Amino acid sequence: MKQCLLLTPVILLLGCGDHVEQYTLPDQVTDFTALFEGHCAGCHGHDGRLGAARPLNDPVFLAVIGKPQLQLIISNGVPKTAMPAFGKNAGGDLTDQQITILADQISQRWSRPRDFIGVAVPPYSADLGDAKAGAIVFRAKCASCHGEEGTGGPKAGSVVDPSYLALVSDQSLRTSVIAGRSDQGIPDWRGPSSGPPLAPVEISNVVAWISGHRTPINLTQRGTNLP
Repeated sequence: MKQCLLLTPVILLLGCGDHVEQYTLPDQVTDFTALFEGHCAGCHGHDGRLGAARPLNDPVFLAVIGKPQLQLIISNGVPKTAMPAFGKNAGGDLTDQQITILADQISQRWSRPRDFIGVAVPPYSADLGDAKAGAIVFRAKCASCHGEEGTGGPKAGSVVDPSYLALVSDQSLRTSVIAGRSDQGIPDWRGPSSGPPLAPVEISNVVAWISGHRTPINLTQRGTNLP
């Protein structure tokens, strides 16, 4: 009788069907689609677009950021933003191999390097420039969409709203000025017309002017008390 009781669980397990589903440990997943859907699609959208965050299916953005920087951001995240660190050495759950797969495949699938042959792509990062000079550039290049003071215009919303600025870093502002937002019809640093593109110094100045509108947000006034 005891023998039958001991054998019963084994029989039940073996009798569940001819096909046994194999489990893959999370750090052994090497399929790009599985990695992207599990870690990126929630913010950047399926197929890298139409998500809440910046589209990754954007050749201009990928030309600006470059694959090494993309890999670094996937691994370490972006401080003071919603972009988390996915690398194991930064507290995430992805191995170096998995991060390399993500960066390689994002670049391979969605970048178009041939479109930027001979194009002087501005540097991804740089120090803030002169805010006063940035105000002049903004009114000349950006006001037709965002309004003279950046508070919103007929084609685009405010870029100086305190709530918006509280959610984005200076680097995010710079990336938006350079790469635009293809999913929202916002042009890149070359502009919507045939005029000259923004020079690197002009980009730094515009970012400084926008960033200069940041104001401290008192959370207690909003009914939130944080430790």
